[in-house]
Amino acid sequence: MNEERVQQIVDLEQQAQAIYEAAVREAEQLPAQAEKEVRVLVEKAQAGAQTQARQLVADAEAQAQAESARVLEQAKQDAERMKALSMGRFDRAVGFVLNRVTGRE
Repeated sequence: MNEERVQQIVDLEQQAQAIYEAAVREAEQLPAQAEKEVRVLVEKAQAGAQTQARQLVADAEAQAQAESARVLEQAKQDAERMKALSMGRFDRAVGFVLNRVTGRE
């Protein structure tokens, strides 16, 4: 029976040693695994930042184009209004000159 107890103790010590060695191997792998996980997180963050930056640039370009189109449309309307005003004055000026030439005034 003593031999049986000794064998159990030896078996338990071997199991404990195996568990200890497995824990040491795992602990040795942790820094590399953590570094890999950090690298993946950094790459994801960079990709997300690049996507967000591209979206911000696209939004800004769209806003700039919309503002440019609005300003251009306003300028066209202003030019048309000025043309209409000048044509009205031109017609009056031509009428005035014709009346003077023909002696109606």
